[in-house]
Amino acid sequence: MPATVVVGTQWGDEGKGKLTDLLAKDMHMVVRYQGGHNAGHTVVVGGETFALQLVPSGVLYPHLVPVIGNGVVVDPAVLIEELDVLSSKGVDTSRLVISGNAHLIMPYHQELDRVTERFLGKASLGTTKRGIGPAYADKAARVGLRVQDLLDAKIFRQKLDVALKEKNAVLAKVYNRLPLDAGEICERYLGSYAPRIGPMVADTVGLLHEALGEGRNVLLEGAQATFLDLDHGTYPFVTSSNPVAGGACIGAGIGPRQIDAVIGIAKAYVTRVGAGPFPTECGGEVGDLLVERGQEFGTNTGRRRRCGWFDAVLARQAVRLSSLTEIALTKLDVLDAFDTLKVCIAYESAGEKLAYPPYHQSAFHQVAPVYEELPGWRSDLSGATELSDLPDAARDYVAFLSEQVGVPIRLVGVGPGRDQFVRFAA
Repeated sequence: MPATVVVGTQWGDEGKGKLTDLLAKDMHMVVRYQGGHNAGHTVVVGGETFALQLVPSGVLYPHLVPVIGNGVVVDPAVLIEELDVLSSKGVDTSRLVISGNAHLIMPYHQELDRVTERFLGKASLGTTKRGIGPAYADKAARVGLRVQDLLDAKIFRQKLDVALKEKNAVLAKVYNRLPLDAGEICERYLGSYAPRIGPMVADTVGLLHEALGEGRNVLLEGAQATFLDLDHGTYPFVTSSNPVAGGACIGAGIGPRQIDAVIGIAKAYVTRVGAGPFPTECGGEVGDLLVERGQEFGTNTGRRRRCGWFDAVLARQAVRLSSLTEIALTKLDVLDAFDTLKVCIAYESAGEKLAYPPYHQSAFHQVAPVYEELPGWRSDLSGATELSDLPDAARDYVAFLSEQVGVPIRLVGVGPGRDQFVRFAA
């Protein structure tokens, strides 16, 4: 039963979309197992860019079944718009299957996300204000509406009335906002969204197990990344779900024994969006150059990403948390312009060297990176297709990262295109 999980090892934006697209050609099914449309996956095919938010990256292969699993929170308007854009580009979206147990993002989730962030001021979490956190909060509080509720108008209205009674009271009395209208929401969700989404709703757990039972290849695609994980990330500057490999089991509906491989995705440097600690963050010319060369702006939000040197301490922790079997390294070509490269090999905290992040957030905020310097290569890697095409310094850099992290790096990206990668020895 060959299931493979793809996990981001940093703070997101590592290139999961490209890797998923690359692996998908050998898959029967690709499953998104958590997150919402706050996670953008970019795939470049034939010079055309596809910015995917909810639809699994494997949708670009006509032989494959793309699945939105039960662990995802779905904004129907965003999903329908994304499907329409893909269809306009000639992509067949009729194969998409959506779990009836996935939760819906409702208008009050988005409104609460916006007003809460404003209310917090300087203490804000830097969310995308798209309702993902409040939707997951309602899921945990057992008052959420699910995709399957779109198929039963009576149940939908009953659940909506219960939810709005509380949400409108909070919006009005705490945030001085106008109440939301249940009739308008019902008209939109039941009248517009349900006819489009309803035919795609299915028992995705059953379909997934059927595929695995037949020996078909299944790829489980995570959104966000390890250090945005609700339990294991840099809390509270995290997402509201579990991107680590364990989350794939819950968000898709399989057991851990059905997973054969866990591939971690890492940039050749590190980025993050929004607030939170970042030990290797670079300001000044280095940070600006990484942003410029890596085009480090959010796929969905357009926000500038914070950039820094590769952090092997974080990567080692990601290996532990998800039992990574290998790593795919992306954007090595972005480092072409540097004479010298730095790699964080340890943290220093209170006079002690740490090989893994400290458990306490106060200590993590104050750690100092311990760097190893390596020579750059100052040559264009974008045309490399074989290992021999890479200069010695580039191969040495990858080998050093692999040694520091403790798992093999088997794939290295040298550009944004689908075929711009180099395979290292297995």
